[in-house]
Amino acid sequence: MKTPKQPSALFDTLEEMPNPFKHPTRSLSHLIEDAPDEALPDYQFACEFLYSYRGSPDTFSTYRREVEHFLQWSWLVVAKSLAQVKREDIEAYVEFARSPPLTWIGGKNVARFLNRDGARLPNPEWTPYVSADGEYVCSQAGLQSLFSVLSSFFNFLIQENYLSANPVSQIRQKSKFLRKQQSKTQIRRLSPLQWSFVIEAAEHLASEDPTTHERTLFIMNALFAMYLRISELVDTPRWCPQMGHFQRDPEGNWWFLTVGKGNKEREISVSNQMLEALRRYRLARGMTALPMPGEASPLIHKTRGKGGITSTRQIRGIVQKCFDHAQDHLKSEGFIEEAERLAAATVHWLRHTGISEDVKFRPREHVRDDAGHGSSAITDRYIDVERAERHASARQKPIKGD
Repeated sequence: MKTPKQPSALFDTLEEMPNPFKHPTRSLSHLIEDAPDEALPDYQFACEFLYSYRGSPDTFSTYRREVEHFLQWSWLVVAKSLAQVKREDIEAYVEFARSPPLTWIGGKNVARFLNRDGARLPNPEWTPYVSADGEYVCSQAGLQSLFSVLSSFFNFLIQENYLSANPVSQIRQKSKFLRKQQSKTQIRRLSPLQWSFVIEAAEHLASEDPTTHERTLFIMNALFAMYLRISELVDTPRWCPQMGHFQRDPEGNWWFLTVGKGNKEREISVSNQMLEALRRYRLARGMTALPMPGEASPLIHKTRGKGGITSTRQIRGIVQKCFDHAQDHLKSEGFIEEAERLAAATVHWLRHTGISEDVKFRPREHVRDDAGHGSSAITDRYIDVERAERHASARQKPIKGD
């Protein structure tokens, strides 16, 4: 097979991406050479589709990745515009995405675009796929994301009267690539031991450098105790979390107001320990112990400059620092396996861990509403008593009779 051309980044960051409705793309010459004839309208509609998710940075990043990968394959590998893509092309693309060529895989994340001579130009070191060891494997979750995003993209193109059919929906339900699961997926979360070492690491950092890391400790507590998504801690065009979003009702109960996935507003009940964590954080910032109604101070402040944190990447870096410290401590205490498992953890595991711990003793519907789950069935995924009992009944099964 002919080696595919080296791709360039097609879409800039959310902060740098121009409004495609006000500033339509006139040429793709700075992004791609020898593009199919219809690549320009393909690209314009893709920009409009992605721009509609500007209020949700994480969703925007996921959708940008999937749409970008597909357009790069479509234009550079098979030289087809979106109107020419058929069912068999989607199947061929999935095969490609499961094992992309080595030239499309980089060893680290780099900036997509660079400022050069007053223009934003693609970074030549950028690659569509990233893997530290050079081997990229698309997981089942990755395949689910691929099918979901591309199906939404093609539905959008149909609604805009650009295309007449969705080739993804034709194979998604019976795809040979997506495995049907026997039972509910196990939630990825920290063990009680891992969480104790992680929060201890945050507390240690806060005691050593309170100016910087009291914020770190509060972030860890908020992600765990209030089941927050990382996007709910940063300033976005959709929502800017403020101190005044902690609110006390007439009965003296405290709630935290946020806007989460799907642009849905929800109130989260604040526990006594979370309220103490808030007091500690505020006092470290030189504020009153508890916020006043309507207080506009940013919830997660910048340590340099004014305003609230706007980058989820910065939050991830803060959390990873705690994970790294906890991993080192676990190893020093002889918990090697726990340390190795912690190496795979992500920020979202803190939300999963908080929900999983609380659903053991809180009413399911209370956890559901605080977590912002659309149904109790989602919350049920965090209840693994049945799974534990199933394993316990099998633990002493004999293989060879007495």
